[in-house]
Amino acid sequence: MDIVVRGARVVDGDGGPSYLADVGVERGVIAEITEPGQLRGTRAIDADGLVLSPGFIDMHAHSDLQLLANPDHTAKVSQGVTLEVIGQDGLSYAPVDDATLATLRTQIAGWNDDPPGFDWNWRSVAEYLDRLDAGIACNAAYLVPQGTLRLMCVGYDDRAATGAELDRMREVLARSLDEGAFGMSSGLTYTPGMYADTGELAALCEVVAARGGYYSPHHRSYGAGALAAYAEMIEVSKRSGCPLHLAHATMNFSVNRGRAADLLSMLDSALDEGCDITLDTYPYLPGSTSLHALLPSWAMVGGVEATLARLRDPEQRERIRVALEEEGSDGCHGVPVEWDTIEINGVRRGSNGHLVGRSVADSARAAGKPPAEHYFDVLVSEELGSSCLMHVGHEDNVRAIMRHRVHTAGSDGLLVGARPHPRAWGTFPRYLGHYVRELGVLGLEECVQHMTSRAADRLGLADRGRIRPGFAADLVLFDPGTVADTATFDEPRQQAAGIPHVLVNGVPVVEDGHRTDALPGRALRKPR
Repeated sequence: MDIVVRGARVVDGDGGPSYLADVGVERGVIAEITEPGQLRGTRAIDADGLVLSPGFIDMHAHSDLQLLANPDHTAKVSQGVTLEVIGQDGLSYAPVDDATLATLRTQIAGWNDDPPGFDWNWRSVAEYLDRLDAGIACNAAYLVPQGTLRLMCVGYDDRAATGAELDRMREVLARSLDEGAFGMSSGLTYTPGMYADTGELAALCEVVAARGGYYSPHHRSYGAGALAAYAEMIEVSKRSGCPLHLAHATMNFSVNRGRAADLLSMLDSALDEGCDITLDTYPYLPGSTSLHALLPSWAMVGGVEATLARLRDPEQRERIRVALEEEGSDGCHGVPVEWDTIEINGVRRGSNGHLVGRSVADSARAAGKPPAEHYFDVLVSEELGSSCLMHVGHEDNVRAIMRHRVHTAGSDGLLVGARPHPRAWGTFPRYLGHYVRELGVLGLEECVQHMTSRAADRLGLADRGRIRPGFAADLVLFDPGTVADTATFDEPRQQAAGIPHVLVNGVPVVEDGHRTDALPGRALRKPR
């Protein structure tokens, strides 16, 4: 064997009891599993009380650029992630034309940065996946972003797509799926994807279903309209026959405190009717997004420059303020914004560095301005390129949803900015340390199943997510007694504790707790 993991407590990903074994790896594949002491290899890793599990699958990642721009990718591989699903929330960088790419680089810079001198040498999904194949730290699976499709085929107008435009979106979507994408994502609180109605989404999902993919929406509201938004996504799934995976599926804002049971009851009814539904969550209370995402959708019509022009106009500012503070904009999930819950955590301009780590309310007081005026000034100064934390979650909802029978794990981690959300570095060890060991919300084998085989099954991967002979050697060794997230909101870029070894495709990317220089990951293509 190339590598033998000796005497490990194997948690194989299927949810059953753990067992002691040697596991042999050869040519990137799990070659043999035997009783301890039976295997020999070129290299041995002494497990000695450690758990060996399949590599963790991050079902909702925003590493689309950072996998390429910063290939070390310690944030993810150090917490045991061996596969990420990218292209999330309806906005990413393939397929694109030149004009669409230029708009996206500005619009989602708060998520992904816009690295100076970066080589944007792709336009199609096939070309993007080929670029990933050139060398990345972990594996990646891609979703076609519906908002990007709409931007390229319809533009930034708030209107229904014409028949010809819908046909073109379906054509580009089909080609992108055939090039290897696993499904389609949406960001239905983000422009321009949010301008699509239920019928348009169902028509696109028919294409996804025909090619064996799944639909992963960030739906229209996690606040005042949350249950109606979930119901719409179930309706899209039923009308199109497309499997549904609900992104960061939680119930946020004060209007939803303690209402997780309402969501889970709706999901159980749909599942009992035969609907194919899964979901993912991150184990934290605050969310994170672009600072401009709070704006009402009408304020974003026409794209970035049109939005900035409105923000510079006093009359338009007042109209936007009313939508934010009095009515509850669709960008803020139908809930009037509470400025003390909105914390700026990433800026592009050095002159705005003093805003990082402070709420909009706090920094507005320091500036001697009303919060809305201060918010508008920051957006204009940043050209929409800043990000924020939204302190709107509820612990009882988080715990209830993670127990559900179709739950998987997703970090939703943004890797850029001065103080990114710690979920980018800590999601998976936080599940194992805080919610398994400390609180007992999930059992160890159960939690590993959520983070491995259940996610692989949603992706349709027949050779990942489990420890079995013939499966890809994506493996994690962790100490169940010490594994923990150390990333905090004040110090978010902190490596997890208790995860000494991680293998991607049979190659060590973490050894004795230290990142190696290996880049063995590749872009996975959806099997047809």
